[in-house]
Amino acid sequence: MQFKKILLATLSALTLTVASADDKPLKVGFVYVGPVGDFGWSYQHDQGRQALEKHFGDKIVTTYVESVKEGADAQRVINQLAADGNDLIFSTSFGFMNPTLKAAKRAKNVKFEHATGYKRAKNLSTYSSRFYEGRYIAGTLAGTMTKSNTIGYVASFPIPEVIRGINATLLGARSVNPKAKIKVVWVNSWYDPAKETEAAKSLIAAGADVLMQHTDSPAIAQLAEEKGVWMVGQATDMKQFAPNKQLTAIIDDWSHYYIDRVNKVMKGEWKSEDTWGGFDQEMVKLAPFNEAIPEATRKAGQQLLADITAKKFHPFTGPIKSRDGKEVAKAGEVIDDKDLLKMNYQRNIVVLGDIFECGDYSEKIHREIGEALNRFKIDEVVFIGRDMQWAKQAYKGNAQYFTDKSEATMYLRQTLKAGDAVILKASRGMALETIIKDIRC
Repeated sequence: MQFKKILLATLSALTLTVASADDKPLKVGFVYVGPVGDFGWSYQHDQGRQALEKHFGDKIVTTYVESVKEGADAQRVINQLAADGNDLIFSTSFGFMNPTLKAAKRAKNVKFEHATGYKRAKNLSTYSSRFYEGRYIAGTLAGTMTKSNTIGYVASFPIPEVIRGINATLLGARSVNPKAKIKVVWVNSWYDPAKETEAAKSLIAAGADVLMQHTDSPAIAQLAEEKGVWMVGQATDMKQFAPNKQLTAIIDDWSHYYIDRVNKVMKGEWKSEDTWGGFDQEMVKLAPFNEAIPEATRKAGQQLLADITAKKFHPFTGPIKSRDGKEVAKAGEVIDDKDLLKMNYQRNIVVLGDIFECGDYSEKIHREIGEALNRFKIDEVVFIGRDMQWAKQAYKGNAQYFTDKSEATMYLRQTLKAGDAVILKASRGMALETIIKDIRC
């Protein structure tokens, strides 16, 4: 009898030990491109992380790394989070895509989630929000409130997500004001308050009386309040920075998604998939409309919100034409998700000047430059300088050649359109930066 008691006690102890091992907290890591105090994109992702902690309590342990640069730094940080024993890692910027994919291939026992990307693996999911739904409605508010018919847009990088938002804004604005137009300034950064401020100032100087942004700091909201122009908040409600001038804000809410994905890991139901939610999944929300907006416009905006949520209306419903007049969608036709995800109606233009440091190999190197360009999708290349004639000969695409920089500048001033993405590259002695100044005049 004594033996049986000892055996039962031993089995009970073993059972408790196993249960304790099974109940160890799930470790969840986050990688942010900006500081958690940016009051924008990274701030909202961190709000989602905090919602996880509140929901699951001691069943999870979260950690985060903020202000991670896209590229090598991101690779190091994501690898380290995996090595530290995190079971699930969320990387929250488009530029983290390739580093996340590499980490997923390396740490196959870890589950990864990448925001706004499109590359997946067996242990890597992707997720994003249909921000364009909110931007379309914000566009209707901006189109109504502008007196100059000019909406200024401070944009980060010319990737589909950002271009899609600009297009949705313009479609919304022109649905109520056919004369509305958008002027865009690219700052090539997700978070840079100084650059964002300068870009916004230049847009105001160019006649914009409504400001929108796809960058992450509240600098534009603060400037709008100071200058007395309207603005729309980005990623979070920025009314505290522009209490009088915010029309609304497009709010990202990641809490529901993060709770759902962690819950699936705990239940053993997690699988690699793509999620693209909008109003219907509460991944996108709108801040209350400014009372200064006409009541009819506010009511129309609320109706649009209800219709988009119920799938009765889609912001990208035709007729829609690109800037060059090409029909993108016929009347009543909706652009499908596949085309929305790769949306890029801007032109990609490359301006190249002579490379002086080539010596006797100048012809060979310039020809190689022209040949290399054939591998990329470029709408037009402008070659400038004596040696660039060889690059022009080797390039098979649409191109212009000028020996004189002033002639090239004149050509660009006549042909460039708002929204074009332009890359300039040459030896410093070519001083191509003067082209930028001359084009802006």
